[in-house]
Amino acid sequence: MAAEKKYSSLLQALQGEAEQDVLKGMLRLMIRELMQEEVLQHLGAEPHERTPSRRGYRNGHKPRTLNTRIGKLELEVPQVRETDPYHPSVFGRWQRSERALLATCAEMYFMGVSTRKVAHVLEEMGGFSLSAATVSRVAAELDEKLEEFRSRPLDDRQWLYLIVDARYEKVRHNGRIVSRGVLIVAGVNDEGRREILTWRVAEKESEETWLEVFGELKRRGLREVQLVVSDGHEGIHAALKRLFPSAAWQRCRVHFMRNALNKVFYKDQKALARELKAMFKLAERDLCLQAAEEIALRWGTRYPRLAKQIEDQIEQCLAIMQFPATHRRRLHSTNMVERLMEEIARRTKVVGIFPNDASCHRLVGALVIEYHEKWQCERRRYVSPEAY
Repeated sequence: MAAEKKYSSLLQALQGEAEQDVLKGMLRLMIRELMQEEVLQHLGAEPHERTPSRRGYRNGHKPRTLNTRIGKLELEVPQVRETDPYHPSVFGRWQRSERALLATCAEMYFMGVSTRKVAHVLEEMGGFSLSAATVSRVAAELDEKLEEFRSRPLDDRQWLYLIVDARYEKVRHNGRIVSRGVLIVAGVNDEGRREILTWRVAEKESEETWLEVFGELKRRGLREVQLVVSDGHEGIHAALKRLFPSAAWQRCRVHFMRNALNKVFYKDQKALARELKAMFKLAERDLCLQAAEEIALRWGTRYPRLAKQIEDQIEQCLAIMQFPATHRRRLHSTNMVERLMEEIARRTKVVGIFPNDASCHRLVGALVIEYHEKWQCERRRYVSPEAY
């Protein structure tokens, strides 16, 4: 009966909306109900309910605006007292990456960069109108949250595996358009859970840059790791030797195969790909090495560069063989981070050229935290700790 009364009141409220605002009205009502449910969970009691486990009391509402792709929503956020402040989840997860994109677009606008693109982006996102003061406030808030995330301690658990990857974005610097490396490190801990450990926007992907990244992780409490998975960038390998000398290094098999296929004519790529995939499916390291030698001999006459790559790099692709079989499928490549990189590429494509490093850092950071929180909500472990 209570539920019937509740939905009846919701329907009456919705009928009061203007016809053109029905969608916004529905969304407003949904968010209101979500906030009421969250306050109930936050306090542990219904309104006016007296229970020993109650953790505080409702204390009215505070007006707040939520920017969405269908326009601005004027909401009444519940307030509480005598307990920790209540923060609606809808203002956190939903808006963080959008606010980063807004700050980036606004910076581009105020610096006179690609104003036509900026106008299009803002229109697509719902017709936002931003002042310089709003931009500064949003950027400062984002910077604080990003720094808090990137400086959190890592010594509360052991990290078994690291997955490392990088991509490049276009940034305006001193009147020129330059490439900046977006470096990301993810980890799998001894509970089998995965997290984003850090990211960085750097001038280039070099040994010095990776030394700074890995050095930061060690200062935050990261101890010896068992395995690091990355592409074949020499800077990554050199930095790992200096800071994590006991860690095994796994060359990403996907990158290895991609490089190998680029060394043969298009008509031979399918046949070579079948042979390389069959080789990596073998369960024993010695069998893989034997198959690799046969492939190099078979293709070496026509493609000597391919044969040399296989001979020089195949053992680096087999480091994962010393770890539990159930972990190998997850950790033989950088695919775990590659999916995040694809999402970053999809979102940064909207911006095109970043006005500065800071704006690139904000948008990438917001997306990284969004992905990190998604991983935290996973019910299943990424790998089984019992197998290790």
